[in-house]
Amino acid sequence: MQPPPPPGPTAARPPRTGLAAVLTPLGRGTLAGSVALYAAGFALGYPEPVVLATGALLALAAALAWTAPKPRLEVRREVTPLKVPRGDAAVAVLSVTNLGRRGLSGLRAQDRIGSSEHTVDLPRLPKGAVRTVSYPLPTDTRGEIPVGPLVLVRADPFGLTRRLREYGGPVTLLVRPRTVALPVPPSGRAHHLEGPASDNAPAGTVTFHTLREYVLGDDLRHVHWRSSARTGTLMVRQFIDAGLPTTTVLLDTRGLTEPAVDAAASAAVAAARAGFPVRVLTGDGPMPGTKPDPEAVLDRLALVRPGTAGVTEALRAARGGGSLVLVTGDPSEAGRVAGARRRFDRVICVYVGPGPVPAGPPGVTVVRIASLDELPAAWGTR
Repeated sequence: MQPPPPPGPTAARPPRTGLAAVLTPLGRGTLAGSVALYAAGFALGYPEPVVLATGALLALAAALAWTAPKPRLEVRREVTPLKVPRGDAAVAVLSVTNLGRRGLSGLRAQDRIGSSEHTVDLPRLPKGAVRTVSYPLPTDTRGEIPVGPLVLVRADPFGLTRRLREYGGPVTLLVRPRTVALPVPPSGRAHHLEGPASDNAPAGTVTFHTLREYVLGDDLRHVHWRSSARTGTLMVRQFIDAGLPTTTVLLDTRGLTEPAVDAAASAAVAAARAGFPVRVLTGDGPMPGTKPDPEAVLDRLALVRPGTAGVTEALRAARGGGSLVLVTGDPSEAGRVAGARRRFDRVICVYVGPGPVPAGPPGVTVVRIASLDELPAAWGTR
């Protein structure tokens, strides 16, 4: 019978058992060296090596006695918030309670954050004491950042032995695009049979759409109390008018930059928060699973990655009507949306990059920004 093939790079290594489970590399080296030193001294009749080996073995035994007892701990680690705009603060809060009958020293927490590991040395834990520490999480990069699992390590003062225990599983920190407040895209207008057109559709006039978390300024009459009581979070009903024109946001992912993603998110969120239907597209087509509400839009745009597909095919396949907001880093795209002008009420091209404002065809509004902070002023001049 042939031996089984060695495990691949993703195979889990079986846990060590016995002494190897608590001996550090230094401890294993000390054990091997002590045995060799004791044997050599005994065989050659030299008492000094025997005494040194005995002392090392006694130190190793003391280290084992230090880490052998299993500590009784209650460990909680929370990531707050779980969703954060890029660059904003997010922290992990670790709380450790000693439920045992004696104090504990030498505790160290190791928390994996993305591809790196964060280590926190915990102060001595007396009986019944609680220690709470917090540490920042990286939010400079948009996307999903796995946090955990958390491992508590208890080591002796000599570093010869240690005991590891894993607490809980990993959680995911979602770093989403930054946004700025914008007026409703001008192409998303609700045309009433009587009276002038309005950029603000009256919520609740037609159809219930979904439940979402309450944000400051929401009408308290739309609070859904039963769902709020069940979830522990204030939830409000969101309504849409099926007759409202859709705002289509098309993001060019070639040479994708963070200000471009932020600009697309700001335009889509502005329309969604005002109650207008929203579609978010990239060169590959509609973003899967995107519901027309601000939270879902931000969640999906948090995961968008650079692509190679241009926007021409996506623009040709997009359903017309309402407004079109094209966000691109290619100044030549501003001149290629002339055909879309006939299918959409209004077309806005947001060029994100250096240089002057690109020239656009008649009927297409072109604005240029270098950073997200410039978008509100440029948007106001459209």
